Amino acid sequence: MHNDYLEKYAAVLEWGLDAARGRAYKPYETVLIRFELSALPLAEALARRLLPRRLHIISRLIAPPGMEKDFYMLSDERQRAYVAAGEREFYNALAGNAFIGAPDSLTHLKDVDPKRIAEAARARKAIREIQEAREAAGKFGWTLAILPTQELANRAGCSLGVYTKEIVRACFLDEADPVAKWKEVHAEAQEIKRWLTSLQAETVRIETQNMDLTITIGRQRRFLGVSGHNIPSFEIFTSPDWRNARGTWYANQPSYRSGNLVEGIRLEFARGRARLVGARQGEDFTQQMLMMDRGAAQIGEFSLTDRRFSRISRFMAETLYDENYGGAEGNSHIALGNAYIDTFTGKQSALTKRDRAALGFNESALHWDLVNTEAKTVHARLPGGETRLIYEHGSFTL
Repeated sequence: MHNDYLEKYAAVLEWGLDAARGRAYKPYETVLIRFELSALPLAEALARRLLPRRLHIISRLIAPPGMEKDFYMLSDERQRAYVAAGEREFYNALAGNAFIGAPDSLTHLKDVDPKRIAEAARARKAIREIQEAREAAGKFGWTLAILPTQELANRAGCSLGVYTKEIVRACFLDEADPVAKWKEVHAEAQEIKRWLTSLQAETVRIETQNMDLTITIGRQRRFLGVSGHNIPSFEIFTSPDWRNARGTWYANQPSYRSGNLVEGIRLEFARGRARLVGARQGEDFTQQMLMMDRGAAQIGEFSLTDRRFSRISRFMAETLYDENYGGAEGNSHIALGNAYIDTFTGKQSALTKRDRAALGFNESALHWDLVNTEAKTVHARLPGGETRLIYEHGSFTL
């Protein structure tokens, strides 16, 4: 990716950090830039934009594939549960976090026991909760993006040039002013989010040729999306009440998770909990993910992407892009695992664990997006019993 695109990309990430937080960063607040080694050029470009704003910039290199695999293979349970001294204090003072991925391997963890990965994920859950609490209080913003690598292109089944072009188009880096374009999409998405939230739907029913799932939205919910958190992001989502999901979900889009390729997952939900009916590939791994903890087999997110926003037209072997697929029919995805508390319409910082449970917000160390790109209809059941079509042919019906 040449320098002109990198500079535009950094400007978009800066916008993402600002939009996600929703309030201005003050001089001498701290922003963390976490990046994989191949993402160094974009990390440097972003830092050059943030330093003149008098922000403290902390940079952290993500462990490369060999080191990450060694950690999981050679560590014991106590090492995997370890959280470094000062980490909680660091995140309690953090104002922003930008993650820039550029993976040189998607499969290096394939032979690692998923239980070991789950142990480390559970140990880091406390750090995620700190960030969630600070975000709810308006003190923290985050964004993430990826740079193209040969590994991503190979796994997506295309050349590096084709993969790079897809990123450029998806992030509007081919526009003269990509930030202005993102602000335009952000404004259009705001209208859809307000409309969906105003419906106060009791349930939504998603139907395709291969699935039929009904989800209870739950009390005091709102729809979010296109917030700057993910670059790119076109999805409109909420975290439903997990307890009454019923029917079948089918993920026709492949997914890479912890080094494993999973395809054709079919889940059957009853009383809110999922049972794996089958998968073309990765069935054993999927079963282990469902058993990570109590909430891993329950829904933490429901999402729809409007094809009129998204330029993404192919499988990218990267969830950030695949969950925002536009194509001919848009997409819908659910996430197994942890919910997003910022979809609560009340005072989020006052929510206790008991409150979250009473409202049906799922809790888990897992958050795994499973995407369906088939032609679909989505109907909402409104208070009073009326049923309304809210999505078809890959677009919202507003």
